[in-house]
Amino acid sequence: MTNMLRNKNKDLEVRKREKEDIKTEVYALSQSISMSAHKARRVLDQIRGRSYQETLMILELMPYRACYPIFKVIYSAAANAKHNMGLNEEYLVIIKATVDEGTTVKKLKPRARGRSYPIKRPTCHITIVLKNISLYEESVVENSIGCFKKTGWIYKKKSTDITLGTIQGHHSLWFAQPKNYSKGLQEDQKIRECIKNYVQKNMRISSGVEGIARIEIQKRIDLIQIIIHMGFPKLLVEGKPRRIEELQMNVQKELNYVNRKLNITITRITKPYGHPNILAEFIAGQLRNRVSFRKAIKKAIELTEQADTKGIQVQIAGRIDGKEIARVEWIREGRVPLQTIRAKIDYCSYRVRTIYGVLGIKIWIFVDEE
Repeated sequence: MTNMLRNKNKDLEVRKREKEDIKTEVYALSQSISMSAHKARRVLDQIRGRSYQETLMILELMPYRACYPIFKVIYSAAANAKHNMGLNEEYLVIIKATVDEGTTVKKLKPRARGRSYPIKRPTCHITIVLKNISLYEESVVENSIGCFKKTGWIYKKKSTDITLGTIQGHHSLWFAQPKNYSKGLQEDQKIRECIKNYVQKNMRISSGVEGIARIEIQKRIDLIQIIIHMGFPKLLVEGKPRRIEELQMNVQKELNYVNRKLNITITRITKPYGHPNILAEFIAGQLRNRVSFRKAIKKAIELTEQADTKGIQVQIAGRIDGKEIARVEWIREGRVPLQTIRAKIDYCSYRVRTIYGVLGIKIWIFVDEE
């Protein structure tokens, strides 16, 4: 009898999990696409198992013709998840991406003297399945760290994930129950976006460089401490000393803080161009002004040499200088030991929207070795 009850309980648990999977899974299907299944499969192998936002960036930068129809299918699946089920796009992951061969369209190409030869155009069917991983208690979604982890797979986005907790510290310090963990991460992201938007609107000069190296958030029961590390705080504070109070009021209005106090402090960085975020903003401003990417990278390397760094690597991907074919270009100066765990390496990824399309910038700066 006990074995029978155990088996029934197991069956009920399996059925509950299947129902939860149905609620958290969204799919989209596109049929009869005029393309061979081999060409579409070559692109799908690169995006399977990745997050939704990372997939869009990859498809924008890849030079294959199959990227556009796959982009539309993924965008349609994400729209279904957002409007029909109310899911957040940040927690969507591509768990299934398949291609099936469709019917072959046969045509005749007319030639001279009443002759003709057959043309065969293959078609394919693309299926995309997205899954929301924020509802699982086993999953750990760490946007502040930059990696997505769940039992069975790991999504790594930054090269600093291994050194967190040993050499480098976290940018968010707080405790929460597993049910409220995703809400805390969304709250941190809203705080950072609100601060960055305010800094962009109220900068004294329109240089395109915000000067924010990082934003640290420390949460307590009745207090939220926000520390903004800026390279050029005078551009924001000079002329209006009450801008910090205005910034606090804006954050409190957007997040509806009633029972919790908010404290914002700004600290100045002695060597701003030794941080990859500020350096990426500088390169992005140069690329928007149609400066050659090599000149922009070399100028950025000269600025980092003044900050006493041991090495730097800059990589730019996309339609560089308006070329039709996307490519990847990188320049390295000094030592950048990415495989050494005791090496303190700062990393940054940045997206730039130019008149030619989206460019991706990645920067690694070797600060010190412990």
